Amino acid sequence: MIFSGCIFGGMLEPPDASPASLGQRIAGGRAVLGWTQAELAERVAISRVALANLESGRSVPSERTVVLLAGMFDVEPHDLVRGTIYPPQKSDRLPLVAARHTEIDLEMSLLERDLMWLARLESPDLTRRVVAEWRSRLDELGDRVLDPRCRWQLDEARQRVARLGRIAP
Repeated sequence: MIFSGCIFGGMLEPPDASPASLGQRIAGGRAVLGWTQAELAERVAISRVALANLESGRSVPSERTVVLLAGMFDVEPHDLVRGTIYPPQKSDRLPLVAARHTEIDLEMSLLERDLMWLARLESPDLTRRVVAEWRSRLDELGDRVLDPRCRWQLDEARQRVARLGRIAP
C-alpha cells in the first residue's frame, strides 16, 4: 500500500535486547516518532508532567496508559513492559493486543481501494463524482488532523486525487 500509518512500528528494542527501563523505552519511542513530551502526553490523555515522571522512572504507568503507549509505538503491551520492573500484578491485567490503527489509516485504505477501482473503469462522469467526494472527505479529515505525519499523508492523498481530477475530462 502506498500510504502507511501515522505511527511507524518497530521502534522499540526487542524483548530479548539489553534491558531498559520502561521510562527509557517510552522516551526512546517518543524520540523515534519525533514528538515532544507534550505531544505524546496529549495523545495518551495524560499531562506532560505525568509523562516526564514516567520517562524518568519516578512513577509507574497505569494499565490503560501502557496500552495506549503500546498502540502509539506499534507494539503489544506485554512487549513494551517485558524485561522492565513493571509490576507483575499490573502486567497480568494487560490485554494481549493494543489498537494501532487511526482514522487516517482507514481513510487512506478506502482511498486506495477507490483509486484502484476507478483505474479499471472508463467513466469520466463517475471519476469526477468520486474525485469530488474524496476532495470533500480529505478536507474534512484535514480539519481534524494535528499530527505532522498524518498531515503529510493527507497532502499526498490530495495530490493523488488532484492528478486524477485533471485526467478525468
